[in-house]
Amino acid sequence: MVWTEIRKILIIIFGALLNAIALNVFLIPANVYASGFSGASQLIATILEQPGLTGIILFILNIPVTILGWKKVGKLFTIYSFLSVIMLTFFLEIIPIVEQTEDILLYSVFGGVTSAIGVGLTMKFGASTGGMDIIAMVLSRMKDKPVGTYFFILNSLIIVIAGVYFEPEKALYTLVALYATTRVIDVIHTRHEKLTVMIVSSKAEELEAAIHARLVRGITTVPARGAFSKEDKNMLVMVITRYELYDLEHTIREVDPNAFTNVVQTTSVFGFFRKD
Repeated sequence: MVWTEIRKILIIIFGALLNAIALNVFLIPANVYASGFSGASQLIATILEQPGLTGIILFILNIPVTILGWKKVGKLFTIYSFLSVIMLTFFLEIIPIVEQTEDILLYSVFGGVTSAIGVGLTMKFGASTGGMDIIAMVLSRMKDKPVGTYFFILNSLIIVIAGVYFEPEKALYTLVALYATTRVIDVIHTRHEKLTVMIVSSKAEELEAAIHARLVRGITTVPARGAFSKEDKNMLVMVITRYELYDLEHTIREVDPNAFTNVVQTTSVFGFFRKD
C-alpha cells in the first residue's frame, strides 16, 4: 500500500515535469497555447509580456479551484491534484524557455503530445492536473452535462483570444496542439466522466467490503455462472467516476487478481448517483 502511494506521487511529479517541458520547450516559444488552465496562464503571461510568469500565474489560478475541489470532489484527490500544480509551477520556474526551431507546426504537435502524456499519466493514477479538470468535474455533476463540454468552452475562449491578440495563424496552431493533446489523452486514459464497471468474481463478499472501504459507491450484485467452468460466481455492477478507476483497479487486484473486469463508457445515469 505504501509503495502504491509512493509510485502514485512519483508518477504525478513525472507528469508535471512533462507538462513543464511541453510548455517551456515547445508551446511558449512558439506562442502556441496548451489546454485548460495551463493555456490560460500562458495567455495571461503573454499579454503581460512576461512569459516567465506562467508558472506563478498557474499557481495563483489554482488556489480557489483547490478550495472548490476540497469541498466538492474529495480531499485526497484534491491533495494529489494540488501536488501536481505545485510541481508544475516548480518545473516551469527551473526549465529555461529556449527556442529550438522556427517550425511552429513541430512545436504544436510535440508540445501537445508531450503535455498529453503528462496529463494522461496523472489521470491514470487517480489524480488530475488541477484547474479546469476540477471545475469541469464539479459543473458536470451540478448540470449533468459531459465534462468535455466545459473543456471545449474554456479552450474555445483561449483559441479566440489567441486569434484576436495575435494572428489567426496562432489560433490554428493552438487547435493543432489541442487536437494532439486530446487524442493522446484518449489513448492513455478515458475522457468519460462516468464509467460502468462489471466485475465477475468468486470472492464477491470480500470485494464488496474492500470497495466500500475505499469508495463511496453503491454496488449491485448479480448471480453469475461460468459457461465453460460451470463455476458459480457473482457479478458486481457499479457506476464510478473516472477518477475512482485507479483505486478500484488496485482494490480488485489486491482482493481477487483472477476477477474478470469490464469497464465501459456511461453516457448518462438516471436515479441516485452519489455526487459528493
